[in-house]
Amino acid sequence: MLDTTQENFTGDVIDASHDGAVLVDFWAPWCGPCRTLSPLLATVESEHKGRLKVVKVNVDENQELAARFGVRSIPFVVAFVAGQPVDSFVGVLAADALRQFVGRLLPDPAETQRRKAAELLEAGAVAGAASALRAALALDPERDLTRLDLARLLLEHSSEAGRLAEASDCLEGVSAAGKLEPRWIALDIQLRSQSRAAELPAVEVLQRRIVADPADLQARLDLANALVAQRDYQPALEQLLAIVERDRAFGDDVGRRLMLSVFDLAAGQPQLVSSFRRRLSAVLNR
Repeated sequence: MLDTTQENFTGDVIDASHDGAVLVDFWAPWCGPCRTLSPLLATVESEHKGRLKVVKVNVDENQELAARFGVRSIPFVVAFVAGQPVDSFVGVLAADALRQFVGRLLPDPAETQRRKAAELLEAGAVAGAASALRAALALDPERDLTRLDLARLLLEHSSEAGRLAEASDCLEGVSAAGKLEPRWIALDIQLRSQSRAAELPAVEVLQRRIVADPADLQARLDLANALVAQRDYQPALEQLLAIVERDRAFGDDVGRRLMLSVFDLAAGQPQLVSSFRRRLSAVLNR
């Protein structure tokens, strides 16, 4: 536990609360209940080392701080998270109640790693983001969102050896309910497209086949898969739409089904998705 003052409050509490929860204990040496609460706070702090910090404010020596937070009775504990006061209590809480209070403040460790991964990926630190997601999975192997995040990173941003096998493991580990979600379906399509792309002829070869025979729907499907693997969605959608136009039944309606998955993959390009949704609808309803 740390004693703070008016001068050090910003650094000791506000800034520190961006790295973990901070409990500010307003107390005084003459306060009996304060002496009861103090060791309980110390115990809870040690139980959450690195994630929880307890800072003590002597109200007799820091009356301006006490007034700032409206302290009328002590002990008075204010919880700070991300620079803001988010909760408080007056008096002495039983150990279990105190742990419940703290538990509501602390972020889930697995979710913390997942959010860290998102920040690292945004900054272009792909390897660090992958490590954070693997740490999140180690903490909570049952979390579908983490598995999907890692699969997407491996498929769209990574060049690691074995990335396709790891992405496959991630998707396979998703719950049965999760496998019905559009995001899982889209990533599964992307995985299969990338896996198959390694076995397909070069894009230029497939394009020449289509020029030579526009009715070669298998060449169009192969080209679409190769383009999806490269995340080149617009020409991929053109090929898939051509399949739907020429033979809706081809490959058990694979053209339309793959288009719907590409729409999810290309969610960051809303104008592209909207345009092809309209064009697909026009083909299906003519």
